[in-house]
Amino acid sequence: MKATGIVRRIDDLGRVVIPKELRRTMRLREGAPLEIFTDKDGELIFKKYSPIGELSDYAADLCESLRAVSDTAAAVCDRDGVIAAAGAPRKELAGRSVSAELGALMDARAFYRRTAGAAAVPVCEGTERYAAEIAAPILCEGDVVGAVLILTHEGAKACGETEEKLAKAAAHFLGRQMEG
Repeated sequence: MKATGIVRRIDDLGRVVIPKELRRTMRLREGAPLEIFTDKDGELIFKKYSPIGELSDYAADLCESLRAVSDTAAAVCDRDGVIAAAGAPRKELAGRSVSAELGALMDARAFYRRTAGAAAVPVCEGTERYAAEIAAPILCEGDVVGAVLILTHEGAKACGETEEKLAKAAAHFLGRQMEG
């Protein structure tokens, strides 16, 4: 654990303000869910809660199925990071933060398919090697909680209507699992 040197007081309603700099660094938006942990030493630990993280086994199986059926690399991400990946990028992408461009795609709440000549949308910060060819938003109770991605890299085959439908179906499935 890393000390920040920041001290805050609890107000009369039991609230603690998380400083703006930390919220920005940790990508915490207003209304972001936080999971609270305690340990025997009396420490309180706040961790970003990912509802898709609860479905990581489903997400991993889904990525493997997408890879097997479409012969393309696939990934599932939440609003902050890659939850699961299958195909070549698994070790390179799993657990990494999503890029600002991919975050903006999720904010748009719409299905995305890269068009010919369009700039690539990198999946993760700090790596341009893999890009989102297709991004299908995962909706849970009307909110975008993540995306199912079909990935591309140099030498990869172009995605078609089949991959588009597979990504949409996978995103719909994960959204329904979270609501149920």
